[in-house]
Amino acid sequence: MSDAVPRRGLTLEQLTEEISRSGVTKVKVAVTDIDGVLRGKYIHRDKFLSAATSGLGFCNVVFGWDMADVCTDNARYTGWHTGYPDAEVRLDPATFRKVPWDGQVPFLLGDFWYGGGKNPLEICPRQLLKKVIARTVEAGFDALTSLEYEWFNFRETPQSLAGKGHTRPELLTPGMFGYSVLRLSQNQPFVNALTDDMGAFGVPIEGLHTETGPGVFEAAIMYSDPLEAGDRAVLFKTGAKEIGHRFGILPTFMAKWNADLPGCSGHVHQSLWDRKSGKNAFYDERDPYRMSEVFNHYVAGQMHCLPEILPLYAPTVNSYKRLVEGAWAPTKVNWGVDNRTTALRVIPGSGKSTRLETRVNGSDSNPYLALAAALASGLYGITHKLALPSDRVAGNGYQDIEAPALPRNLYEATVKMEKSALARDLFGDAFVDHFAATRHWEWRQFSKAVTSWEMVRYFEII
Repeated sequence: MSDAVPRRGLTLEQLTEEISRSGVTKVKVAVTDIDGVLRGKYIHRDKFLSAATSGLGFCNVVFGWDMADVCTDNARYTGWHTGYPDAEVRLDPATFRKVPWDGQVPFLLGDFWYGGGKNPLEICPRQLLKKVIARTVEAGFDALTSLEYEWFNFRETPQSLAGKGHTRPELLTPGMFGYSVLRLSQNQPFVNALTDDMGAFGVPIEGLHTETGPGVFEAAIMYSDPLEAGDRAVLFKTGAKEIGHRFGILPTFMAKWNADLPGCSGHVHQSLWDRKSGKNAFYDERDPYRMSEVFNHYVAGQMHCLPEILPLYAPTVNSYKRLVEGAWAPTKVNWGVDNRTTALRVIPGSGKSTRLETRVNGSDSNPYLALAAALASGLYGITHKLALPSDRVAGNGYQDIEAPALPRNLYEATVKMEKSALARDLFGDAFVDHFAATRHWEWRQFSKAVTSWEMVRYFEII
């Protein structure tokens, strides 16, 4: 195994000893904000050795600004009214790896605490996922999860795209060419760097292929426990951009960058495993669809909760441009067996492979929050022994007229979540209040923007 791959059993003492004798002069550390954007810095080795035991500070504006670093005005936790003090970050030794494309610099992820590392910060996405994982264990299960991402690639740099006003970016490849061996071979250096460097970085890629669309790829990240899956997903999205930059390629994980092309998903695969028997709790060989009673409850829970927690899967204004009919993304609260037109796709298989694919999640979501949403809502169904509210969709899920429709935009979805007693039961008041405030801020920024569509439609004619 490469020494870049994270070692879950590594203790804090072993980590500090390794860094001390390695001869390195700096360590790279990072956290994620509410949008799932990786925020980090290099610190001196001696600073790291101190921070490894006592923690380090990140200005709490990390949770008080948007992805453009504009300070919000509607959050309680932080803002001008707090003076923006430091928030306490504790580094997780289990995330230790080395960055292959950055001189093998040691790297660690952290999450946010308060009270001298005794209390997890409720609004921290990684902490929210850890809380849901603990709930899963208490219910008698271990979870295996993974994410797969679709994203478009362009022959651009941040500077060249900005110079064009973010219009008419040059796509990596032309035409609609899904599963194309030819397109992969024409971009071998980038493709090989993605698979090889990611693997060496502890983000193993199970499969990589072109999707239908010009310049679009899909990567399935190898499954793992949910926290590791969230870490891998966050690192994959940033890593793909860093690797792409070496080849003059700019990836985007926007949910829908072009109205005429398919959107980009971030499908969540998950299964639960009984902690006593070690068996897949979703699998029942006697059922026609290999679905156990636990699996039925789990799917029912996700269907029940989905309309009230949709912003965790679709967190931006742009997310809802993807959730339209005929675009390989769901629009209804429904389920099917190996059906890619429904919100939830049951994948029947063996005792090893039977699992659920939650297809509503977009590539623009925060991976920690998407995983927390999927697991928490599925567990809710198990705890409350919910029955599936409808039969499986055997055909076109878009024509399922009986199924409830998903909220149509970020504002509608945010109001629904903010008012939801169910969401607050699943994730706590502190998190829901903060997350809803950030989504309201995002909608406000969009509402006052003048778009190119408006210019074209109204400028001369109106």
